Amino acid sequence: MAGYTVNADPDVTAKALGREMQISPKHSREICTMIRGMKVNAAIETLEAVIDLRKPVPMRRFKKRVSHKPGVGPGRYPRKAAEAILGVINSAVSNAEYKGLDAENMVISTISASRGRTIPGHMPRAHGRATAWNQETVNLEVILEEVEE
Repeated sequence: MAGYTVNADPDVTAKALGREMQISPKHSREICTMIRGMKVNAAIETLEAVIDLRKPVPMRRFKKRVSHKPGVGPGRYPRKAAEAILGVINSAVSNAEYKGLDAENMVISTISASRGRTIPGHMPRAHGRATAWNQETVNLEVILEEVEE
């Protein structure tokens, strides 16, 4: 991941990157789909509710044998990914405040999770064998845009 995927106007936007975060690519993709387009305060409250196991994240793609949650359908509570995404969003909010933008009137215009590099590893097995036990990483990109009210 060389840079940002979208060219944004620096006068009304704030950006943040999270590189090679050791979280699930599948969970981070579903969380990004859930909060894309939300106002920043609503997105932060939603992520805190996921961390506190109060609001499930709907699983749209990877939902085989995933139990249904009330009002959502197939869903889970990916706490580790939600904490990592919340940290990147807070960084983007801090960048917006530093630039003099109003953080209350910002919306998440772009949020994407792409696969980072795979950290190789192995798990010892019986009879001197080993199984690959790799750690996936994720590159997160957040762009907040100021909206008129």
